[in-house]
Amino acid sequence: MVWTPGGPAEVSIGVRDGRIAAIGVDGDAGETIDCAGLTVLPGVIDSQVHFREPGLEHKEDLESGSRAAVLGGVTAVFEMPNTKPNTDSAEALNHKLDRAYDRMWCDHAFYVGATSANAPMLAELERLPGTAGVKIFMGASTGDLLVSEDGELARVLASGRRRVAIHAEDEARMQERAGERVAGDPSSHPVWRDDESAMLATRRILTLARAARRRIHILHVTTPAELEVIAGHKDVATCEVTPQHLTLAGEDAYPRLGTFAQMNPPIRSGAHRDGLWHWLNQGVPDVLGSDHAPHTLEEKAQAYPASPSGMPGVQTLLPLMLDHVAKGRTTLQRVIELTSAGPQRVFNIAGKGRIAAGYDADFTIVDLKAQWTVAESWLASRCGWSPFTDMALTGKPIGTIIRGRRVMWDGQLANTASGRPVRFAETAFA
Repeated sequence: MVWTPGGPAEVSIGVRDGRIAAIGVDGDAGETIDCAGLTVLPGVIDSQVHFREPGLEHKEDLESGSRAAVLGGVTAVFEMPNTKPNTDSAEALNHKLDRAYDRMWCDHAFYVGATSANAPMLAELERLPGTAGVKIFMGASTGDLLVSEDGELARVLASGRRRVAIHAEDEARMQERAGERVAGDPSSHPVWRDDESAMLATRRILTLARAARRRIHILHVTTPAELEVIAGHKDVATCEVTPQHLTLAGEDAYPRLGTFAQMNPPIRSGAHRDGLWHWLNQGVPDVLGSDHAPHTLEEKAQAYPASPSGMPGVQTLLPLMLDHVAKGRTTLQRVIELTSAGPQRVFNIAGKGRIAAGYDADFTIVDLKAQWTVAESWLASRCGWSPFTDMALTGKPIGTIIRGRRVMWDGQLANTASGRPVRFAETAFA
């Protein structure tokens, strides 16, 4: 069963030279992959991951993070700039691209981090091949990239034309509320980084984006109220939700997982989670991103608030969403929109995001009926843990095919990595 632009159809797909040559083709081929009983989706794109290279490879690197991605059915990732050093210059970007070549298992692009110093150069940096765009951290998170003042934000938004990705938490409010953190109690994390911290930043960046006439993309939205506001600004803003915030609820997660449930913005209440589902099924979120942000077991085991925020998620993004489909919370069509068609539309990706003639032959092949349990031995991230270990799921990635090459099949990887930079319409003629 192939999910074509016209809907699901029982057809064969012909691939030549890494691209889709025909849908509904018959005849001989040099290689045939039997997908009887399986479902072929457009290649899943995870547009928010932190693979920690360079500088933090003890947590993750480009090879291990991308290995986790393809084992989870992900064919392309956009990697974030808060590494050491930051990815905030052409030299740093090209260094990452060089490191990724034939080491990353999936296709990839890298964000450039905005700073007050590089704001004048961002219009040039965002047009470099292999660049996913510009990322702004309005609130402090892992790393030292922070642009929190309205004047600085306006300067960043005035430099360039591509859509800008935003981490929207209000730094001033979080500094004022630092006393709300309770030592040894990670459940105080969403009390400190509260709903209003998120809403203040979201309203501010929407106002600034409209004044600058600049498109923005608000990452990992955690409150239903924000999604309701964003729904009124879809001409200027797209947004993302994560499987973690759609799956976990603070009432259970903090007692059960402790600091391993700590991330930014926080896991909030079950009522927040249910509200995110409401707005997801209203069509407001445009993409799903994992915000894969690994830290070691030793780092996460520190007492709150010394413990770092972030959890792995790239390998479990699709399995969690397939399970939500099996439980009737959403449809497979909506998941496809959020993981392939949505990223293609939001980021203007060239040649990916749908099963259509002429597009890259990127396919995520799944067994919608497979019942299985997330085992620690299946996880590939260097951090070695997941908040979803031992969770029983329905629906499993079986194959990851990238540009016509079978990179993963039934849990086994190809002999070599062959990831390449993602192409974008807005950088094609830079």
